[in-house]
Amino acid sequence: MSLLNELLQTLLLTMRDVVPIAVILFGFQLGVLKRPIANWRKVLLGFVYVIIGLSFFLVGLEMALFPLGQSMATQLTSVSFLHPNDLAAPFIWQDYIWVYIFAAAIGFSTTIAEPSLIAVAIKASEVSGGTISIQGLRMSVAFGVAIGIALGCFRIVVGSPIHYYIMAGYVVVVIQTFYAPKMIIPLAYDSGGVTTSTVTVPLVAALGLGLATNVEGRNPLIDGFGLIAFASLFPIITVMGYAQIVEFLSNRKSLKEHQDAL
Repeated sequence: MSLLNELLQTLLLTMRDVVPIAVILFGFQLGVLKRPIANWRKVLLGFVYVIIGLSFFLVGLEMALFPLGQSMATQLTSVSFLHPNDLAAPFIWQDYIWVYIFAAAIGFSTTIAEPSLIAVAIKASEVSGGTISIQGLRMSVAFGVAIGIALGCFRIVVGSPIHYYIMAGYVVVVIQTFYAPKMIIPLAYDSGGVTTSTVTVPLVAALGLGLATNVEGRNPLIDGFGLIAFASLFPIITVMGYAQIVEFLSNRKSLKEHQDAL
């Protein structure tokens, strides 16, 4: 009964959030554009599916992903795991190597499964006529998130201020912007946003909070949050880097073909 009540409550909250969006869309379509809604039965059915799907997803987050992320952080930072042979030994940042590996793996896998990234990659490939590879874009964004989450966990462990990392990262972004292919720059900037979506955020947030709670001297409120900023920043770098590598290889291939022709 508790699960049913939680599901019903989540369903009502989801309706409260989704219905205003539907009202705005239908209002502009009928009131401003003054055009009928094509296949309105399918559109309404789609909104019903969205509400039901989001409700089940949110309940699943609370029951599975959040507890799982916190549980993994707790186990990976336990004294018995880090120092099984010497429980009194002091901790150094190298002791948390499995935390960094797990953070990178979870960041990569959740980003690959991110529905919003898949949709953006497909559209980008269609618009560019296949110039932008779907898998190439997804992999480059996923690698960026993996690097960012691992670095964010390292920051939590050592306790250094987050703004130093963010400022250094955006310096790299600004420099890359001048040299990256022009067509990839807007897409690279958008790639940072699509990572902060339904699958990645819950696990990453749970990991950060669990890690900050279990690392001695860390404040969950100050140190536990901020991983999402890393997950949004580093994909910009890796996507532009991916485009620069592809452009370099393409130019190199063209130059070689030109030399062979001569």
